[in-house]
Amino acid sequence: MSIFIAQDRFVEAQVLDLVNRERAKALSRREWKHRLAGYGYGIRETSVGDVVETLPHGVAVCTLPAALSA
Repeated sequence: MSIFIAQDRFVEAQVLDLVNRERAKALSRREWKHRLAGYGYGIRETSVGDVVETLPHGVAVCTLPAALSA
């Protein structure tokens, strides 16, 4: 797994695609987070919205759109 230093739009689009596909498969938010952890990603809830981050380093990859956060 690589650590993202600079924001790369291509990587961000791939991660959001993965997050969206896994959200469609999951029955609950808890299961969704568990499925993402299997790929090395986590969802951190912040005051500005949910952020996808790498595990275990906690490096922010992108912000989730409001449609996926619900």
